[in-house]
Formats: sequence, C-alpha cells, structure tokens
Amino acid sequence: MTAPTPPTPPFRDPQLPLGKRVDDLVSRLTLDEKTAFLHQFAPAVERLGIAAFRTGQEALHGVAWMGPATVFPQAVGLGATWNEELVHRVGEAVSKEARAMRARDERVGLNVWSPTVNLLRHPLWGRNEEGYSEDPRLTSAIATAYTRGLRGGHPAYWRTAPVLKHWLAHNNETDRDTASSSVRPRVLHEYDLRAFRETVEAGAVAGVMPAYNLVNGRPNHLSPYLREQLRTWTEEELLVCSDAGAPSNLVDSEHYFDTHEEATAAALRAGVDSFTDHGTDSSKIVERVRGALGRGLLTEADVDAAVRRQLSVRFRLGEFDPARDPYAGTADFDTPEHRALALEAAEQAVVLLRNDGVLPLAPDTRVAVVGLLADECKLDWYSGTLIHRSTPLEGLYERFGAQAVGFAEGVDRVRLRTAAGTFLHVLPAEDAPDGAPGAEGALDPALVAGRTDLPPLTTDATGSELALVDWGEGVLTLRAHDGRYLSVAEDGYVRASADQPGGWVVQETFRLEPHGNGHLLRHSGTGRPVCVAADGVRVAADGADGEIFELVVAERGEEAVARAAAAADVVVVVAGNDPHINGRETEDRTTLRLPDHQERLLRAARAANPRTVLALVSAYPYAVDTEALPAVLWSAHGGQAAGTALARVLAGDVSPAGRLPQTWYADDADLPALLDYDVIGGRQTYLYFEGTPLFPFGHGLSYASFAYADLSARVTDDAVSVSFTVTNTGDVRADEVAQLYTRAEAPSVPRPRRELVAHRRLTLAPGERAEVSFDVPLSAFAFWDVAHGRWRLEPGPYALLAGASSEDVRLETTVALDGEPAAPRPVRERGLDAADFDEQSGTEIVDRTKVSGDAVTPVAEGSGELLYRACDFGPGVTRVTVAVAGGGGSVEIALDGRPVSAVLSPQTSTPGPYDYVELGAALTAEGVHDLRIRLRGSLRLAHVGFSG
Repeated sequence: MTAPTPPTPPFRDPQLPLGKRVDDLVSRLTLDEKTAFLHQFAPAVERLGIAAFRTGQEALHGVAWMGPATVFPQAVGLGATWNEELVHRVGEAVSKEARAMRARDERVGLNVWSPTVNLLRHPLWGRNEEGYSEDPRLTSAIATAYTRGLRGGHPAYWRTAPVLKHWLAHNNETDRDTASSSVRPRVLHEYDLRAFRETVEAGAVAGVMPAYNLVNGRPNHLSPYLREQLRTWTEEELLVCSDAGAPSNLVDSEHYFDTHEEATAAALRAGVDSFTDHGTDSSKIVERVRGALGRGLLTEADVDAAVRRQLSVRFRLGEFDPARDPYAGTADFDTPEHRALALEAAEQAVVLLRNDGVLPLAPDTRVAVVGLLADECKLDWYSGTLIHRSTPLEGLYERFGAQAVGFAEGVDRVRLRTAAGTFLHVLPAEDAPDGAPGAEGALDPALVAGRTDLPPLTTDATGSELALVDWGEGVLTLRAHDGRYLSVAEDGYVRASADQPGGWVVQETFRLEPHGNGHLLRHSGTGRPVCVAADGVRVAADGADGEIFELVVAERGEEAVARAAAAADVVVVVAGNDPHINGRETEDRTTLRLPDHQERLLRAARAANPRTVLALVSAYPYAVDTEALPAVLWSAHGGQAAGTALARVLAGDVSPAGRLPQTWYADDADLPALLDYDVIGGRQTYLYFEGTPLFPFGHGLSYASFAYADLSARVTDDAVSVSFTVTNTGDVRADEVAQLYTRAEAPSVPRPRRELVAHRRLTLAPGERAEVSFDVPLSAFAFWDVAHGRWRLEPGPYALLAGASSEDVRLETTVALDGEPAAPRPVRERGLDAADFDEQSGTEIVDRTKVSGDAVTPVAEGSGELLYRACDFGPGVTRVTVAVAGGGGSVEIALDGRPVSAVLSPQTSTPGPYDYVELGAALTAEGVHDLRIRLRGSLRLAHVGFSG
C-alpha cells in the first residue's frame, strides 16, 4: 500500500501571499535554528529542505571578489555619466552575471551589497570612488537606476536583492569606527537621508548596511532612524545587514557597551537583522544572542522579526520557487553585449574639463602618451578580475597605429646599493605560475596571502634596475624589469611577486627614509626596514637594524617623458591614482594636490611640448594648475574598456559628455575639516560653497556647442512644469546634459545657492533641436523646518535656472509659490529640543540616550553657543528649566542681544552621561524673541522648557 503524499507546507505554496508564506516558515523553525539565521552565513535546515544562505555579495561596478567578471567604470564614473538609462543597463548586466556565476559556484551570493549612496561631501574621503555624487538627487537617481537593474523587472521575483551602503553620514576613514558625525536635523533630512529615502521609495531596494561610524554620538548599528525613517518609506520588509566586524566594535573599539550580549541585543532591537562578524564562524554571534535571550535582553519575538526580514528577501529571490523563478536559467556572462556596454559606460564617463581646440586629435597626429597610468588599467578593492583589459597606450595604438604613438611611463629607474657595495638583485622567475595562490574566487580577498613560491631578492655586483614610483607622501612602489612589484609575504622575504599593489594591507609599498649617508627602505605593510640576510632580502626582525641603501638613479622619469613629448605633435599625460594607495577604504587622502612625481612629469611634458593634454584617471578630484594646459580630461578608473574609451574620445570618435558629479575645489584651503558634516554651516558642496571652484558641479565640455532657449514654467497643484529647448549648434553628433536648478529668492533660513532638481542626457545631431520638459514636485522646493520638526514649503519667489552646469546657467525665470508662512516656535507649550537650533558654534550633537534622542554639548569641554530664532513666549513665562547631564559646566540663557538672563549649573555631576537632571531658574519673557544659549564645560543639554 502506497504511503500518502505529505501535504505541501504553506511556505512552499506560491499561490499564497508572501507574508503568509514567511510567517508559516518562521513558525516551523526552532529558536536555535532562527538564532543561527542571524549570522551572515545562515546554515541549512535539512529537515525543512532549506539551503544555507549567505548575505552579501560585492557588486559595486561588476561582480567582485569571485573571479573573472565584466568590470565597469567605478561608481563615481557611473555617476559622471548622469545617465540613468545607461546605469540601469549596467545594473542588469551585473545581476545577470551574478546569476550566471552562481549557477557554477554556489558561493556567489544574490543579496548584493551595492550600491553605495553615501554622498561625496568631502573629496579627501578615501572611498570617494564608491559613491555617485555630492548631490542627493543625482545620487538617488543613479542609485535607483542601478538597483532597478539589479532587481530585474518581474513583479514578484528579483534577479538580485540590492542593499544600500552605508547608513548614515559616512565620509571619513580616519577613526571610522570611533568617530562621530555631528549631523543637525536640517542636514540629516535635507542631505544625508534624502539619497537613501528616494532610492528606497523607488521600490527596488532589499535593505541597507549601517556604516562603521557614529552619528550624533550613537553607533550607526544602533541608529533609531532605521525604525523612525527607513522602515516608514516602504511597505516591503527591508533587510539590515551589519558591516563586517561592526557588531563587535560596539564593545571592542567603541566601548559603547560592556558586554557583547548587551551590544548584540541592542543592535538587533534597533533593526539589524544579519550580523557580519568573525567571517564564516557563526558561533560567537549565536552564543551572544543566546546569552542575550537568557538575560532577558531579547525576546524570541525580536529574533523572529529579524529572521522574517531575511526570509522575505530569500523568497523574493525565488529560492523557494525554483520552478517559477524567471531568472533561474540566466547564463549571460561576458557576452558581446556586456563588453559593448562596458565600453559605452567608459566613454560616457569621460569628462572634458578644458579644451582650447587641441582636441579632438587629427587622424594624422603623432601622439606621445606618457605618465604613470599611461599603460595601466587599474582595479580597486571592489573590482572583479579582468577578463579583458585596455590601457590608454593600447587604446591609442589601436586607434592611431603603433607607428604614430610614442610612449614613456615616467618612472625613475634606480638601483639600490648596500653598504657592502653590492646591489639588490631580482632573480628570474620564468617557470612560476601567474597570480597569487587562492586569489580566484576569494570570499574575502583580505585573506589572500602573498606569494612564497618565488625566490627572494638577493644581492650581487651589478644588481637589477627597478622602476620607482612615488605615489605621494613618500609612499613608493618598486617594480622589477619583468613587471612584477616588490612585495613582502608572511615569511618576511622581499620578492618581485605582485602583478599590482593590492590587498587589505598593501604589501607592495615602501618608504625611503634618510639615514646617515643613505636611506632605510621601510616596508609600509609591516612597518619594518629591509635588511640583507644570508638567505635573501627580507624585512628586519623586531628591533633589528635595517640595511642602509644608496639610491643610484639611472634615469629620472621626466627625462624619458621630455624625449617622447618633444618627438610628438601632441603629448597626452595620463596621471592619477592607484586605487590601493593613498586614498582608499581605511585611508583618507591628506591633500587635493597631484603627487610631486606626477607634477614633475607634467611640467617636463609641457616644457618639451606646449600641446600637452592632461588626462586625469582617478577615483577623486584633484587641484591642478590647468591654465597653461590646452586640454584637460578626467575619468574615473573606467574598467576593462577604459583605454579604448579614452582613445576614442581623444580621436573624436565620441564627443565627451560626462559631467562632474562633485565640485572640484581649487585648493586645500577651500575644504572644511574632514569631520565637519554640517554642509549648511560649513558652506560645503556646490549647494553652499561661496568660493570659486577649479571646476563646478555639473561641468563638462563637448566637441559640439548647444543653445538653450524658450524657457517656460507653469505652477500646478502639486508641481512646477518646466520646459525649454536645446539645439546642437555644432558640427558633430553629441550628447548634452541639460540641468535644471532652483534657488529660493527670499528665504527665511539659509538655503542652497542653487540645487539640482532635474536633469536629462540628450543625444542630438548637428542642427537638431529637442524640447526638454520636467515636472518638478513642489516638495522639491521645501526645507526641513527645525522650529516645527517637519517639511515646509515657504511661500515666495523661486528662481529656475537651466543650463549646462551649476555655474553655466543659460536661462532663468522666476515662479511664485504658495506655501506655509513661517511661524514662531511655540516654546511656551513645547519647549526646545536642544538639537533643533538654527545656528551654532563650538558645539556638537551627542546621544541623549543609547536608544534615541539627541543632546548638545560643547566641543572638547570648551564653550559653545546655540541660537534659536523667533521663539514665541506667548503672554509670558517666568521660569526656565533645562534637562542636563554630566557636570562641571553651565547653561547661560539670553534673549535677543541682551545680557544673560539666567545661569543654570548643577551643583554636582550626574552619575553618567545619560542621567539627566532638571535645573530651573527665573526667566521673564513674553512675545517673540531670539534665544541664545551658551554652554560651558562638559554638560549635555537635551531640552529647555518654559513655564509660568
């Protein structure tokens, strides 16, 4: 007799609503099984037929860390295209390759940790390459396009599930896990939250990843905004994945909690659903969750909420409906279409910054391409492995012919002589395999070890000539004649073993430190000097002396550059950065200037040939003297087709139409402090910067010219309808990026000088004219009113500015908008939350409690001032109270410009920074006044109340 077929459990029934299926599965899991799901590497549940699952697959501009894949331009380069349609197609291609790669390697994940929507507020941020723009609307537009491509178009099933990085206000690598970003409410709502919000509201986001830093004194992994903001923007379940190691940081580096059980419980309750910690070892997180449950810090319902969000993503990825998953058979990998798209994206990302007519190059031009990046196709930390590769030199060879192209890299060619008179010598390694062992498909490339299968350096009478590059700040690389970089593996020996500098700790950089009559050669990765041992060259043991080397220069790089430049009609200097050196994850830059080595090469080329074109290939802006240069271009590292793309732009096969996604400042002196996150008070980004930039936000030239005309604007019930025409008045087919900005003409509070509200990239033939129209929602004209804690559209005139950049305005008109007039703060009824100031100096915002709320304190226990405008005391008050914590300070209150009316100071310090006491004093006021508060010492001020 045949046994009856067991009924299909509801979670396997695709006809049921998603929520019911998830709830059914959660109900079938034991507490131990659910607890295990909280780690990044969730184990299989064989009794229910549930497979193991990993959150997280890097896919910033191509599938990363899993071996060969199509490599597209860096994210900042995709931002420079200003082209959502293109970026959508890039997202589609990346997600298709993720699916195809997973079909042959189950370690490839479908929960992709991309894109990065942190705003490029400060150009010295080491991870500038990962973001799209300094502008929240451009960032959200590009991020929305990318996530929609990653997600796919099916209404129920997702090709991949994108997670946005890094929540929130994160623009510094310096002290990144302990530094706190002080973010006032206006900056929070108008700037930092906006890029996340508009992308989430578009409906193609599976979740977010909190950042390492703290915001207003509270770690982002405990952010109350996950609950108060993020999860109110969509009805979808959003998965919050911790950044790697960040849960442990709550105790180990941030000392925010005493125990890991407390920290893990707090993060889970705040909204973190998946803990990325201790690599593949889930035991510590599981132990911490169990401990928190045992201590009553968590309930099973808290665990259920997190597991439900993770399972919601897995259901949407089709895991439980393999027969219905429309993306299950995706096999598109390294297709001709993907290769063509990589080239198109690289072409569209090129920005022409300056041109006096030397570009495009004539077909019979003799070109010299010189510079440290002239024959490089650099990858960054979040790149895949190249299948195809194109350098500027290769691209120009292909376009103009090898006989018409000269080349000089511009390295300094040197030998290193020991105190004994011998020289460092690189032994040949003809039979060694290419690549580092284990580098293919490393889930964590930080764990890939250096090579030990090659012979260490030795010394002999003649030695080996090395190519020395100074990347700035004294950081050097040394390369052998066969192209391999000197590197140090775990055994401490120096070998010519690396194809490129790279790794979490770069082992291919050194410093030459003056010492007596020579130099110590100090290895950056270990911090140790290099010495010569009997069995080879190695780094010295702890405390041991290093070898004293004499640097013998055979040729300076500028000599070779000058020769090549003098023999050419036009010289192209390719300068920029190596994405693994001096500005990357874990390391901010210290200056906008080009490294001196590259400045030397540029000067040499310009002196030998006035027709010098500077092509900057970099992950961030530079401050460069461009006045003497006939032409300047910029591109982010453009991926596998970068060289071909640059050559086609130089030759005029493609008219450049990239636009700068961030301000290029003229000097370091124009920059705010790295940790000054107040874009309003600090007058930062194109929105508020009042100086003269080197190149403004939105700037980019073309080989064509464009005329703007016929601007009209009409106000409707919920939008402003704007239209104008753009005509190609040039001789070539070209793209133009039409940009629309707005400016409040009579604001009651500081507002942006101009603010991007819409843009469109157009392709126009010579003489072709197109009408550009936008419906700008009235909400785009609103600001966050700190007096009342909400968005407000202020009535009055607003300028509409149409043009080719934030400073190249071609057309302007004004519209009058109705709105809500300003109203004074109802302080008699509601008091004042300290962080809701209009202006401040010398203060920072800190956490009122470990769970939520803000307080304000003087910086470094000094003194600071807060200003609250238009406080309405009604018919009158006679008393003021303040909620303060800490001690050793005072609160001074004054009305308008009058003398201090009240001074409040605790007699003793409170037990801790979160133990608030209420102090009171007499204060007489009626009607509307500005209120000034001066804080002194270490007091935290949370709230001010009035009565009487």
